[in-house]
Amino acid sequence: MKKISYLIIIIFILSLNLSSAKDDDLQNKITKNLRCLICQGQSIYDSDSDFAISLKFLVKKKLDEGQNEQQIYDYFKDKYGDWILYDPEFNKNTYFLWLLPILMFLIGGAIIFKIFILRKN
Repeated sequence: MKKISYLIIIIFILSLNLSSAKDDDLQNKITKNLRCLICQGQSIYDSDSDFAISLKFLVKKKLDEGQNEQQIYDYFKDKYGDWILYDPEFNKNTYFLWLLPILMFLIGGAIIFKIFILRKN
């Protein structure tokens, strides 16, 4: 009987550590995708500014309250705007941002085609 109770205690302790590790991974993922508005070149994960530290604490608090990743992103977008996200969603405000690389690729390809292919003829 003692072996079973020890086994139950060990499983319980391990399950606490696993859930904590999952929360830490999710917290790190979220904080890496949020831009520090003070540093502007770093995520809040990388920044040590007071603003970033307060947002890290807020992300942890919201995860502890049971909010999921999308709810946390929505909260920060509502409060600070789309610019706070490093990976913004595809919507009417970000069409240009998402389509610019494709447009540059097509224009660059057309220029290269014109220079190398049409000049040979």
